[in-house]
Amino acid sequence: QMCIRDSINAEYGGPVSEKGPKKASTRNLIPSVPMTEAAAKIKSVQTFGRKKTAIAVAYVTQGRGLIKINGRPWTLVEPEILRYKVFEPVLLLGAQRFSKVDIRIRVKGGGYVSQIYAIRQCIAKAIVAWYQKYIDESSKKEIKEILSTYDKYLLVADPRRSEPKKFGGRGARARFQKSYR
Repeated sequence: QMCIRDSINAEYGGPVSEKGPKKASTRNLIPSVPMTEAAAKIKSVQTFGRKKTAIAVAYVTQGRGLIKINGRPWTLVEPEILRYKVFEPVLLLGAQRFSKVDIRIRVKGGGYVSQIYAIRQCIAKAIVAWYQKYIDESSKKEIKEILSTYDKYLLVADPRRSEPKKFGGRGARARFQKSYR
């Protein structure tokens, strides 16, 4: 019986025997397929934001200023009261800095508020990473300065976590009431 690797190697002229391919031979390796021209030219950056157990991942590509969160436009973020928290990085830096990039965000875990804070952090980190990789270092430093003076948690994850419950009480610190009779 031939396995998939053997059939591919046979197709490209690699040796195939009853015992299987030889391990020391370099001819057994499947040749690497060159990337297409379009795939090689795609500029992209991937960043993440975290808050409690919510994780948001932003994928930034060259584009025309679209920002989507879980496939929906970012103007439809729920809850509506916290919508401006998501807009903060764009309002601080100006829409012109976001006009040449598309940002697609996937977010999961946590609750509504944690997800909102994770989203805003990953948008801020994404634009910083884009400017560092494809624009220039001086504008990246300027962006970082603007964001960190407004709120340091736009660029740095909040380390606070929920403390686990212990025995002998209702929660992490509260104890059951003591009674003597």
